[in-house]
Amino acid sequence: MRQTYATRQATGSWKSLINQIIDVQGRSVADIGCGGGIYAKALLDMGAANITCVDSSEVMLEDAQSKLKAQSNVNYVQGDAAHTILADKQCDVVLERALIHHIPREELAACFAEALRILRPGGTLIIQDRTPEDCLLAGSQTNIRGYFFARYPKLAKQEVERRHDNATVMSALHQAGFRVVQKRQLWETRQIHTNFAALERDLKARTGRSILHELSEAELSDLNEYIRRQLDSDYQAIVEQDRWTIWSAMR
Repeated sequence: MRQTYATRQATGSWKSLINQIIDVQGRSVADIGCGGGIYAKALLDMGAANITCVDSSEVMLEDAQSKLKAQSNVNYVQGDAAHTILADKQCDVVLERALIHHIPREELAACFAEALRILRPGGTLIIQDRTPEDCLLAGSQTNIRGYFFARYPKLAKQEVERRHDNATVMSALHQAGFRVVQKRQLWETRQIHTNFAALERDLKARTGRSILHELSEAELSDLNEYIRRQLDSDYQAIVEQDRWTIWSAMR
């Protein structure tokens, strides 16, 4: 997991959508579930005054610290989403990207209440994750993930079980005390593959860090062949994207 996203960067479309929600210029931000620091770096590049990176994993915090070592305006805190140990009303913006699918439904409101606590009045919580609806979109030249579930419905069942739908997230946000909540959707580029062979190599390397680890070696080979047939081109570049739902909630 440590180097999974080491070379990834936040896309221009992601930055543009965040700017539609709030101008982070000069703001204090907490990135909860910061992982390797990719999005913390993006927010600093967008003008955030300072970032507090929070993660329950010491390893992830070390990776974030390595990525952001040139930045002097970053703090690192080991804590979880419901217990960040940050001060009351410390932040203007809280980001929780690809975090809430790790949190049980019954604990979502506590997670959001913690974000509310550390936000200043008028502050904004930004949540990014995939809903079951996002995950089950049909496969296409860009939505490669859709082919996983078309070929192996057992993967779709597992994926849906770990995702929260929009109604659940909205309800938990209101329960936590947020009153102004908006929902947007974003197609975010995961990776650009020069051809099918490059995509195939990448998919085979995902078995330790994605839902594909549920497949046997034979099933993974079968999946690659199935995707090859759907795309009907071995040589065309493939822009692999994921659709995300982004909720913004104001204190």
